[in-house]
Amino acid sequence: MNLGVALFATDLTSDVRDVARAAEDAGFESLFVAEHTHIPASRATPYPMGGELPDEYARTLDPFVALTAAAAVTERLRLGTGVCLVVERDPIVLAKEVSSLDVLSAGRVLLGVGAGWNVEELAHHGVDFADRWEVLHDRVQLMQALWTQDLASYDGKHARVEPSWQWPKPVQRNLPVLVGGGGRLAMQHAVDYGGGWMPMPSTVKFGERLKTLAEVAESAGKPVPPVTIYLVRPDRDVVAHYASMGVERAVFLLPTRGDAVAAVGEIAAKVMTAA
Repeated sequence: MNLGVALFATDLTSDVRDVARAAEDAGFESLFVAEHTHIPASRATPYPMGGELPDEYARTLDPFVALTAAAAVTERLRLGTGVCLVVERDPIVLAKEVSSLDVLSAGRVLLGVGAGWNVEELAHHGVDFADRWEVLHDRVQLMQALWTQDLASYDGKHARVEPSWQWPKPVQRNLPVLVGGGGRLAMQHAVDYGGGWMPMPSTVKFGERLKTLAEVAESAGKPVPPVTIYLVRPDRDVVAHYASMGVERAVFLLPTRGDAVAAVGEIAAKVMTAA
C-alpha cells in the first residue's frame, strides 16, 4: 500500500518545498495539499468537524502553485490535491493547469476533487449548494474530454465547450481523479470518472463502506475504484488493517503549525514498516 502525507500549505506552515523533500526522502509516495479560495467572513456555514474553523482554511496557498514548487525539488513524489474545489474553478483553465503540472512533473499528478461544504464560499463563485455535485460532474467530464480528445467537446448542463484544441495533454493516459467524500454519491462519481474514491475514516465500518462501493460499481457495470483513505491515524496496526482490505493509499495529516518537516519523520517512524 502507498503512503502519503497531507499539508494545509499556507503562509504560516513549513515551506512546502522543504516538506516535499522530506516526504520523498522518508519514502512517502505522495504529498497532498488542501484548497480554499477564500473564507467568507459571515461564517454562516458551520465547520463540518465541529467547533471554530481553523485559521489555515483562509490561508491556503494555491494548490497548483504549491505543487509545482514541490515538483521542482523532487523526482518521485506524487503530487496530490486534497481536494481541489473544481466547482470554484473554470474547468477549461483548470484542465490546462492540471495537464501542465503533469507534464512538468513527468506524470506525477493525483487530482483529488471535491464538491465543497461552505455554502457562502460556493455562492461567491456563482454555484448553488444544491447543484454542487452536478457542477462537479460536468466540469470533471469536460476536463477529461480535453485531456483525452484531440478535438475535444462536451455539452453539459453546468459546463460546455464546443469542439476545441487544447495541449499539452497529461503524461498519464488516465490521469487519476480521486473523489473526496464519504457517501454513496461520492462513490458514484468515482465510478463515473473511472477514478478513485477518497474518503476519511468514519464511524461506519470500513468493510461496509467497501461493500457499498462494490455495489455502486456493479450497478454501473464498471470496475471498483481504487481507494485512498485520507487523514488516517498514523499507527502501524491501523495501516496494516487498511492494507489487508485492499486500500491503495493511506494519507496522514501534517501539522499546520510547528515543524511539519520534523513531523514527516515522526510519522514515517510510526507507519513505514506497515507499508
